[in-house]
Amino acid sequence: MRRMMLAMSVATTLAVPTVAAAETIAIACGTVGQEFELCKSGAEAWAKKTGNEVKLVSGSTDASEQLTVFQQQLSAGATDLDVLRIDIVWPGILGAHLIDLKPHIPNDVVQQHFPAIVQNNTVEGRLVAMPWFTDAGVLYYRKDLLEKHGQKPPTTWQELATVAKTVQDAERKAGNAKMVGFVFEAKAAETLTCNALEWIDSFGGGTIVGEDGKVTIDNPKAVEALKTAASWIDTISPRGVLNYEEEGARGVFQSGNAVFMRNWPYAWALANAPDSPIKGKVGVVALPKGGADGKSTGTLGGWQLAVSKYSKHPALAADLVKYLTSAEEQKRRAILGAFNPTIVSLYKDKEVLAANPFFGTLLDTFTNAVARPAKVTGSKYSRVSADFRNAVHSVLSGSGKPDAKLKDLSKKLGRMNKEGKW
Repeated sequence: MRRMMLAMSVATTLAVPTVAAAETIAIACGTVGQEFELCKSGAEAWAKKTGNEVKLVSGSTDASEQLTVFQQQLSAGATDLDVLRIDIVWPGILGAHLIDLKPHIPNDVVQQHFPAIVQNNTVEGRLVAMPWFTDAGVLYYRKDLLEKHGQKPPTTWQELATVAKTVQDAERKAGNAKMVGFVFEAKAAETLTCNALEWIDSFGGGTIVGEDGKVTIDNPKAVEALKTAASWIDTISPRGVLNYEEEGARGVFQSGNAVFMRNWPYAWALANAPDSPIKGKVGVVALPKGGADGKSTGTLGGWQLAVSKYSKHPALAADLVKYLTSAEEQKRRAILGAFNPTIVSLYKDKEVLAANPFFGTLLDTFTNAVARPAKVTGSKYSRVSADFRNAVHSVLSGSGKPDAKLKDLSKKLGRMNKEGKW
């Protein structure tokens, strides 16, 4: 158990004046962008309100590594973590180890959230997690640089490559040798699964595994999408993107050295922070289409809060979840950190829209995002995702051809299921 806990570090304990029945609730917070600080301040407010204490635990920025730690802890029946922050693709994987939140959170409160996400978090009739914030990939661009060089935001990936190269080369010629055209997340981790699914779906190449459970990844549109993405490396994208997670891409873009960036909405607040070199110079639009007959698409992301069935204080832990996922708390997080609410009414809130203008214009992107095939593949999703992103990574790095890699991937995934049954 001690070895497993080395993968997560206790950041701090928020103490409040002790009362007779005070308990300590441990919550795993995210560490990307402003997540940890906003989780801390929200948990601290709950602790003060209830007279309890909250222990904050921070984990890896790599979702796959975090999942492995949770699986180890939950399988061991560990009692030292009460509230878990789980990815939108994990309910089917971890559901058996999580309590049903229905008895603890009124139905009218649950119904305030996007129905599709509530359904996603419902496993065999049990609400195993509450929606905390939703996500979809979006395209960030430098408004000032596009205007300077007479360019417009691209609507297709092909246009993006052309515009990125034009602006990149002009800026380098003008003296900024560090300027690159496009940064994204291509580390062989879950983040690459998200990026690559966006490319493939935008070209009409499907979602790796169809809703009927059949493997669909070996098709000409998917091959074309990966050929397109591979062409960016060493032309408009530095080879370093092969090791970038979200923060790696944001670091380059926010330093002022990239024209375009694919990332999640959280990066907006940071890009426009008082100390940001690009404050006021950033625009956000939907990700490009895969050609004239393609479509704009963003992978559905987002995180949920769940309670471990091994918690010694499940009712208190559920109350913390209820507080942190409330409309008031989601509004605060949206305004301060650009975290997309899962509560529909907040997309009409004037203060939320003032802080994040693109929330309104990209609402369709957030509500119609493409889902990873987690529901249909169930407990095997982690293997499906790992095999997919590894194949994509080899294509991007130049060690494999798209058609051959997708054919091999299709065979490998096909062996995992029988006639579409996972």
